[in-house]
Amino acid sequence: MALTTSTMLPLGTTMPFFSLPDVVSGSMISPEMFDLSQGVLVMFICKHCPYVVHVKDELARLGKDYHQSGLGIVAISSNDASSYPDDAPDSLKAMAEQLGLVFPFCYDESQETAKAFTAACTPDFFLFDNKQQLVYRGQLDDSRPGNGKPVTGKDLRAAVDRVLAGNEVSQTQRSSAGCNIKWKLGNEPDYA
Repeated sequence: MALTTSTMLPLGTTMPFFSLPDVVSGSMISPEMFDLSQGVLVMFICKHCPYVVHVKDELARLGKDYHQSGLGIVAISSNDASSYPDDAPDSLKAMAEQLGLVFPFCYDESQETAKAFTAACTPDFFLFDNKQQLVYRGQLDDSRPGNGKPVTGKDLRAAVDRVLAGNEVSQTQRSSAGCNIKWKLGNEPDYA
């Protein structure tokens, strides 16, 4: 497992636009589908990464816990499915159904959405406030595979709670870490 950390996109960045297919419903998902008045959480995840496997149950729990809050939540996989078939849309759909995800799980075949967010790893989290400004890009919590720390989601949950309460999020944030996004050959971004 090669460890890659998030790029720490500058706070205050406006949420990039995206329009991607949900692997479960087939519907196209874009930011305007959400109630932007409560903020939006964008998570770059996949099926095969051990770091995502380690936290997948917490991601499903997080979705259920905030489902009635008005917070928009979307997961996106941008991995090259031709080289990593576990991350192909059918496999992602099976993952979403097995976990009972209550938020859309989209596939970014062109990888342009990952580039727009400067996503670097799985998992990688981007939380935007009600003005669609980035207020958190950091880790879920301190847990990593094999470090013995419990998966609680405490860092991300604290940021979400502050956004939902209309409060500022602390700018002291620790980068997420996981497997690098599996870029298509020749499609690697400058920041990878």
